[in-house]
Amino acid sequence: MNEQAQIKARMQAIWSAGDFAVVATMINIVGELLSDTIELRAGQDVLDVATGSGNTAIAAARRFTNVTGVDFVPALLDRARERTAVEGLKIDYREGDAEELPFPDASFDVVLSTFGVMFAPDHAKAAAEMLRVLRPGGRIGMANWVPDSSIGEIFRTTAKHVPPPPGLIPPAMWGTEDHLRKLFPGARIELIPRISRVALPSVDFWLDFFRRWFGPTVKAFEAVGTEGAPALEADMKALANRHNVSGDDTLVLKQAYVEVIVTP
Repeated sequence: MNEQAQIKARMQAIWSAGDFAVVATMINIVGELLSDTIELRAGQDVLDVATGSGNTAIAAARRFTNVTGVDFVPALLDRARERTAVEGLKIDYREGDAEELPFPDASFDVVLSTFGVMFAPDHAKAAAEMLRVLRPGGRIGMANWVPDSSIGEIFRTTAKHVPPPPGLIPPAMWGTEDHLRKLFPGARIELIPRISRVALPSVDFWLDFFRRWFGPTVKAFEAVGTEGAPALEADMKALANRHNVSGDDTLVLKQAYVEVIVTP
């Protein structure tokens, strides 16, 4: 197995750990907002890349578009199918890699991704694949975390204890204009700052929740073991306290991200 394949396998194991579908319930609104920002129209063919448990695919389907969702974690696709069936919607979910989308050229009017494609190891290849499957005149819409957000700090904190593979570009670079212009040269790119607000009972609850359900945190604690766990736990709680805007014993996090609209 070559280095890229090893990185891909590691990423798949990370996102298969825990159950991201549980975490994703806190950010349902992001897919709804993105669907409105990109002005989806009934009858359009829409692809949701790295769909996870289907948040954005479902938001698009509610607007009577023809939706396909793709992800490389089969368990998350199963959760997406369950949610879709409950709403009586029709979405074609397929297992696939964001860096090798299993679709012909020019298959979709709109390509979306919510906190998904940004985690593909090869940024340039993932961006090129989104462009490849987009029809002429189509648009790409993404919601991407920004480097200085609380989520960005979570990944930096984790990386301090469990270093990523050498040369891996931080996912939050997808939330910066300079990096996006390198990925989509010559395209018109619009960035719209947004805030995702999440409320939880306490900092301790938040950490326990992430240690149980959020794959990157699950794997980080597995990697540091019992000896390294106290230091990672202390750093995670410290960052949550720094970003807490509740003013009481509960936890309220304002998580900065950007909506990105790419018009080739």
